[in-house]
Amino acid sequence: MAKVELKKPIVEEISASIKDAQSVVIVDYRGLTVAQDTQLRRNLREAGVTYKVYKNTFLNFAFKGTEFEGLLPYLEGPTAIAISTEDATAPARVLSTFAKTADKLEIKAGVVEGSVYDAKGMATIASIPSRDELLSKLLGSLQSPITNFARVMNQLAEKGGASGAPAAEAAPAAEETAPAEEPAAEEAAPAEAEAAATAETPAAE
Repeated sequence: MAKVELKKPIVEEISASIKDAQSVVIVDYRGLTVAQDTQLRRNLREAGVTYKVYKNTFLNFAFKGTEFEGLLPYLEGPTAIAISTEDATAPARVLSTFAKTADKLEIKAGVVEGSVYDAKGMATIASIPSRDELLSKLLGSLQSPITNFARVMNQLAEKGGASGAPAAEAAPAAEETAPAEEPAAEEAAPAEAEAAATAETPAAE
């Protein structure tokens, strides 16, 4: 009973930590130096991720009956747990990036938004951009057409406006076509006189 009572507060601590978690990742940290472990904790903390080492027994009790129960088969050897309540991909992304320079760190498995992923699946999750990156790209794509439109309008304004240019071009064209109609009228008069003279000749005979 004494051992159970000692375990209870730790199990409750883990349960409280994972209650609202969007993702939970478990790793094997064996072989990391003190400096590496310190740096890893700092990187995770800056990303808003909680990181702590627990005995598998405590994690087993805390995971049972929850959406994280799928992690029970992976609770072998030393285990550390990374938890995020805000960015579902943050733990996998930070851990995977760190593992590239510290190959002793091994991602065992994880649960992301209710789905269980093995080490290979977590590598795929790690490649997904953060929410801030996605929002930044979306904002950039939305702003691009607006920026282009504003640039075009500014260029038109500098040239005197969109409506002014066609009107100025139309005026000379109208002036050029007007004189062309006068010679046509002048040529029609001699032709009518000649026709009238021809018509009168038979009558005179």
